[in-house]
Amino acid sequence: MTPELTLDALLPAEMAAKAEQIGVKKAALNWVTQFVLAILAGAFISLGAIFATTAVAGAGDALPYGVQRLLAGLVFSLGLILVIIGGAELFTGNNLIVMAWANHKVTTGALLKNWGIVYLGNFVGAFATAILVFASGQYTFGKGVVGLAALSTANGKVGLDFVQAVVLGILCNVLVCLAVWLTFSARTTTDRILAIIPPITAFVAAGFEHSIANMYFIPMGIFIRLFAPASFWTTIGKTAADYPLLTWDRFLVNNLVPVTLGNIIGGAVLVGAVYWFVYLWHPQVLKQREEKLGRTHPVRGFH
Repeated sequence: MTPELTLDALLPAEMAAKAEQIGVKKAALNWVTQFVLAILAGAFISLGAIFATTAVAGAGDALPYGVQRLLAGLVFSLGLILVIIGGAELFTGNNLIVMAWANHKVTTGALLKNWGIVYLGNFVGAFATAILVFASGQYTFGKGVVGLAALSTANGKVGLDFVQAVVLGILCNVLVCLAVWLTFSARTTTDRILAIIPPITAFVAAGFEHSIANMYFIPMGIFIRLFAPASFWTTIGKTAADYPLLTWDRFLVNNLVPVTLGNIIGGAVLVGAVYWFVYLWHPQVLKQREEKLGRTHPVRGFH
């Protein structure tokens, strides 16, 4: 007889074991595979960013701020859906490899190598997508409202101070890694998509900062500021001088570096390390204590 298909979602302890297994597999990938899949992930997240920028372009006072952010978050979810369902390597999600590392299943060198290669690949994918989108002239659509939205988004991101950017990065990757964590419970594609949308919508709507998304958002704004033709500026009633903050050094210093640090703290520490402690390390410690006391019954709360 054919075994019955199990459709029940995995429970958190099982999710932790799955997270560990996935972390081991990710760290064991050869560097070429990691890099190519990371380029894809950078492009996928950028597609979500393009969708979000276009969806709110021209909304202005027609929609309340909160509704605009909610809409942007819903459509931005496309990015992580493509990463998870399509298969790609995303730096922020890969912060959860720390669960396998903490259980001594992945070496420190392998962890840092994965993060470094994937981060670089994500940058290549996102930056290349920004170049392609700028070259396509998509920012001129809707009488320039798409470009205006892109400029406004990028300008706001480079205007953050260092500490604020770090904290916004922490909050962002808590939600991103929770979205990835929830997909570990899923049995079907539909389950995974439904698990991804609420946390990703929340981080975008709240205005938190995602380092990989910003590898698209900010270069796109800089490209428009530096290279958009005079006709574009005439159409939107602005000039490049209205966006003096959109420079490469502010992109790196005011956003990318602090947001990346925040993403690591939020994802690796506040999500990965906490779930490792609760479901992988602590049960083993309790089990060892029970065995020393000569008890054979299951550890309460983990059987």
